[in-house]
Amino acid sequence: MSDKIEGGCLCGAVRFEAKAAPLWVANCHCSMCRRAHGAAYVTWVSVPAQSFMITRGLHNVKDFESSPSALRSFCQRCGSTMFFRAKRWKDEVHIARANIDPPFDAKPQVHAFFSDRADWLDLHDELPKRGGPTGIEPLEE
Repeated sequence: MSDKIEGGCLCGAVRFEAKAAPLWVANCHCSMCRRAHGAAYVTWVSVPAQSFMITRGLHNVKDFESSPSALRSFCQRCGSTMFFRAKRWKDEVHIARANIDPPFDAKPQVHAFFSDRADWLDLHDELPKRGGPTGIEPLEE
């Protein structure tokens, strides 16, 4: 796995890089991620905050405070939802996996907030499923 991640938004106005291997990769099923991305769940790639940099189009990145302790960032030009930062993970930046350029081969390791999943999602993979108040507590399957 590479120690450098690069990517950008749909229109190319925003580009970013992280000069570190991912800390983790997870599928998040919380209702805010689902609504922000218009999807059944979102795959996030966590990187150390000190390794992350927006290399082009910082003026196009807009933040939305989705809760008192969390910011979701998107490209104001094309609407791509791109990053997530929260006090809970203050030393990390979470990057939406879909915005990372190939080659990138890190696979999701877990389903987080699975207890909050969309009721229309029928998912039967082998990844651990976590939930509860923290989103990462083991669930009985």
